Amino acid sequence: TKSGRMPQWFYDGYDPQNISTFTGDVPSPESRPIVISKDFDAQLIEIVQQYRQRTEQFKEKVIDPYASSPERSPPVSEKKKEEEEKKKKEEEEKKKDDKVAKEHKYMYRKYIAWLSLVTIAFNYNLWFIPVRMAFPYHDPEAVPLWFTLDIIADIIYVIDIIVFQPRLQFCKGGDIIYDKDVIKKKYRGSSRFQNDVLSVLPSDLLYFLFGFKSVFRINRLMKVMNTSEAFFEFSDRLEGIMTKAYIWRVIRTIGYLMFILHLNACLYYVASEYQGIGKTKWVYSGQGSAYLRCYYFAVRTLINIGGLPEPHTVFEITFQLANFFVGVFVFSSLIGQMRDVIGAATASQTYFRASMDACVEYMVSNHIPRLVQTRVRTWYNYTWDSQGMLDVSELLEQMPLVMRTAIAVDINLATFQKSDLLKGCNNQMLVDMLLRLKSIVYLPGDFVCKKGDIGKEMYIIKAGEVQVIGGPDNKIVFVTLKAGCVFGEISLLQSSAYGCNRRTANVSAHGFANLFVLDKKGLNDILIHYPESQKVLARKGRKLMKAKGKTAPVKDEGEKKKGLAMFGQKPPTPKMLRAFGGFGKGGLLEKLRVCDDLMSGIMVQTHICNLVCVWQWI
Repeated sequence: TKSGRMPQWFYDGYDPQNISTFTGDVPSPESRPIVISKDFDAQLIEIVQQYRQRTEQFKEKVIDPYASSPERSPPVSEKKKEEEEKKKKEEEEKKKDDKVAKEHKYMYRKYIAWLSLVTIAFNYNLWFIPVRMAFPYHDPEAVPLWFTLDIIADIIYVIDIIVFQPRLQFCKGGDIIYDKDVIKKKYRGSSRFQNDVLSVLPSDLLYFLFGFKSVFRINRLMKVMNTSEAFFEFSDRLEGIMTKAYIWRVIRTIGYLMFILHLNACLYYVASEYQGIGKTKWVYSGQGSAYLRCYYFAVRTLINIGGLPEPHTVFEITFQLANFFVGVFVFSSLIGQMRDVIGAATASQTYFRASMDACVEYMVSNHIPRLVQTRVRTWYNYTWDSQGMLDVSELLEQMPLVMRTAIAVDINLATFQKSDLLKGCNNQMLVDMLLRLKSIVYLPGDFVCKKGDIGKEMYIIKAGEVQVIGGPDNKIVFVTLKAGCVFGEISLLQSSAYGCNRRTANVSAHGFANLFVLDKKGLNDILIHYPESQKVLARKGRKLMKAKGKTAPVKDEGEKKKGLAMFGQKPPTPKMLRAFGGFGKGGLLEKLRVCDDLMSGIMVQTHICNLVCVWQWI
């Protein structure tokens, strides 16, 4: 208008937020599309993921029992104190049980020592009563000696009845009875007590009426009336504590034979007295040692050696025939028993020889090279010499789980607990791992594992040494691992992705090496039941792999710095942008900003010029 103001319709239609009122080039706000930055969305998603990973790492740090915290520990609650006291009581009870077990073992051996005295007293009566009854050994000079020995044997019998037998614990319904009154009642009501009482009756008092005769001590042999008493009980218990029980069985069998010959010698002297000493050529001549010559006759008769004088009378013929029949039966029985004892003692060696012969025959029939055959024979011989059997698992399979567990824990648990990788794991998981171990013998120079092989097993050195080798022709020895060391566990725990389950070094046996082996399938079956231990093993496995310079890329991205920082270092500037000056002052970004400001100023000036032209036209 002439007053210099723009018309009212200009102000009514003008919108400073939308310059398209005049030009029509820019769309209205209602029709403008919503544009979201993809880079910005990606950054937000990455931040959310980092927060989640940070939370998981905090959880692992809280769960890890070896992670230290700078915060002061809170005071122990009453409930936790009660739990700790309860745990201490359980440990004390366990120590008491161990002490009782040791005392029981000591008392068991103490009782066997006492049984040996009872057995000596019993054998004294068993061997010398028939001799004293048959041979004229009761002369006035020998009577005090016999009387003293009889009194000592009787005292041992009485002490056994009063002190030891009423204290022998027994099982009833699967429970061990410790009550002394119940034990005494059971012993006094048993047939064993009756036999023991009969064996110590003072029948020796008849000496004053009929003279000093050993026949009045025949009741002392009542100890043998029950097979679980005296000598037989001592024999059974002694076999239970001996490492080579067959030695005692051989000695016992020889003792049986000598005792039967001893009885036959006594009977022969009695028969000679009945016929008349020196009356015929068949009877004892009366010259030399009576017992020795009669024993010689018994040996030749029972073993059927022959060369003896021919019997003449009916009594002599009958006695000799009885000797022959008894000798054949007894001698054949003892020979068969001896064969069984020796066969049982050498059963494992027979099995070893049969297995080795079958293997050698197989190699020869298939034309296996001589070098391989020699190594196989060496393996057989060393395995037998070192452990006395080819496969220990066959022996352990016959035992119940509790005994197998006790043996495995005693042999290898301490070794497992020394491993850095297995520290902090559940003890029951370690026990389950021990039960799945297999024993393998490696010959000198054998490769236990090679670099690049897939890790399917972990190893524990039971005996011998292994070497980690490398370099040209594997001549460089990096380290020597001795008995008790664990190796091969890292590759066993890692995933097959990116080759992380590959062996990282060559390991060979230096000399003969006996190793315990745990395969991957067995380990995975165990870890299913122990998820927390599985996390601990996986985390430690990654750290060990990273320390060796071989970490999986996926795992490396998840590893955070100490302090669990949210954002890492900024990525470096791309080379193209650095060529234009980068993002700093005077860089490409600064130049783009200046250009943008210049363009904005030009657009504003153009818009003002358009407005002035319109005003002048009006």
